[in-house]
Amino acid sequence: MKIVVTHSSPDMDAIASVWLIKKFLPGWETATVKFVPAGERIDSGKWQDKSEISPIERIEDDEAIHVDTGLGPLDHHQTASDKVCGASLAWNYVRIKNEELRIKSSEKTKDKIEAISRMIKVVVDIDHFKEVCRIDATADYHEFDLTSILDGLKFQFPNQDDYYVEFISKSLDAVLHEFENRIWAEKEIAQNGQKFITRFGKGIGFETLNDSVIKLAQKIGYVIVLRKDPRKGYVRIKAVPATDKINIDLTSAYEKLKKLDPDATWFLHISKKMLLNGSVKNPKMRPSKLTLGEIIKVLEKV
Repeated sequence: MKIVVTHSSPDMDAIASVWLIKKFLPGWETATVKFVPAGERIDSGKWQDKSEISPIERIEDDEAIHVDTGLGPLDHHQTASDKVCGASLAWNYVRIKNEELRIKSSEKTKDKIEAISRMIKVVVDIDHFKEVCRIDATADYHEFDLTSILDGLKFQFPNQDDYYVEFISKSLDAVLHEFENRIWAEKEIAQNGQKFITRFGKGIGFETLNDSVIKLAQKIGYVIVLRKDPRKGYVRIKAVPATDKINIDLTSAYEKLKKLDPDATWFLHISKKMLLNGSVKNPKMRPSKLTLGEIIKVLEKV
């Protein structure tokens, strides 16, 4: 039997380490997870002080990997560096052992490697308590962070270590998808966005399947973002929320687009900050025949 061992009441570092081993180390997908008091091992032995020692050890009839505990190769508690944690050590190890991750055979694989690397960098910072150094560290929305959710689970379901690992591992699967989408969106913004100027500031338009470009483009400073789905023809236009300095109203764009393409279904959100033509939430909406460039010309005059 293959066993991944970590400490009781696992934190984000411990769970991320387990997730990496079970998801990316070949042959360990169905490994059993066991828990020990922090710093301990499932046997009474100690790691020998040897160079290049393998994290995989045989304990009786089983193969075991200790992560974030036991002072072995995948436990960082024998170093004072704030650039290392159990998950970063586990990530370095699985990248060596996983041929797909080692060879970087495709653009998709490269993006996955970058996505996981960026995830693990966040885990390193969390494990060294660097979230308290964030500019907005006391903001309420941080309680929605995965780390805070894990803390809440421990209050809600005490002493259920297997449940914490299962729940957070599934969440990390979702986070990985989001990071991959973000990296894709970053490339779209850098390479394929059609930039334009409005009286409120800069805007950008895309013809892409990736809906993440909208939120990311707004975060980096575009006041109006347009996405046209090349597959279904749907259009999404979003303006930034109102502030003391800027308050965009898309009503004029809505009226102009209805005149240019009356057969399409256009919906203006009550906030006047979102203009939709087609949505997965309403498949009955008729997509617009207007090109990206034609819609941009309308938005330039908002």
